[in-house]
Amino acid sequence: MGCIARTLQQRTKSIHTLAMVKRRTTRKRKGPTVKLDDMQKTANANVDAMTHSFEGPTKVTQAIASQFADYSKRSLEQGTKTIENLLGARSLDKAIEVQTEYARAAYEDYVSHATKLGELYADLATETFKSYQDFVAKVTPVR
Repeated sequence: MGCIARTLQQRTKSIHTLAMVKRRTTRKRKGPTVKLDDMQKTANANVDAMTHSFEGPTKVTQAIASQFADYSKRSLEQGTKTIENLLGARSLDKAIEVQTEYARAAYEDYVSHATKLGELYADLATETFKSYQDFVAKVTPVR
């Protein structure tokens, strides 16, 4: 008898649970509903923001690569010209003068190249975080 009573209790309990679940599912939600158009607009805005955020850093990175290529080309041309001048030097004084001129020009070229690269890397950092700054400005409430 004890087993039958427990089984009846469990069935009654599961019937009550089932009734509670049915009541919960039939309730109407009070929260706002999201429309498909709103979701599409938000998704499109996010894609546009993402592609826009890559444009600035890409341009600056291309400028950095261009600067490296130009510097390498100038350095190679300058070195070749110096070697030709050294081979054509008739005296030790002329060879030292050619070498001194090469060292001075190479140093000046290096300093100007490093300055340009420093500016470009600063621009890269600015462009990289610009999209995040715009996002934070939209999200942060104005006081």
